[in-house]
Amino acid sequence: MSEIKRIGVGARMSEAVAYNGIVWLAGQVGTPGASVEQQTKDCLAEVDRILAEAGTDKTRILSTQIWLADMASFAEMNKVWDAWVPAGHTPARATGEAKLATPEYLVEIIVTAALN
Repeated sequence: MSEIKRIGVGARMSEAVAYNGIVWLAGQVGTPGASVEQQTKDCLAEVDRILAEAGTDKTRILSTQIWLADMASFAEMNKVWDAWVPAGHTPARATGEAKLATPEYLVEIIVTAALN
């Protein structure tokens, strides 16, 4: 049986959990009150960091869920996403609108990836 590896373990949740060749990341958020563009950059930088700690990278992302506080910011978020995601390695992705943890959060990104 495969070992369960937890990354960034906290009292409420872990930053990520790896099991059986897959890593699931907790939702990543950016700097509260920053623009959608900056929050998206912050989220994706955290995704890169956590994936590296898990032993993988963004070319191995299987699926992504993106939650926006307002779908009117879809194009602004996509501008950052499109510059970040590697050509030929785009994951399955869903984007929706949701009320996030606080009104200062405008973007939350959740990633599942294959381990190397």
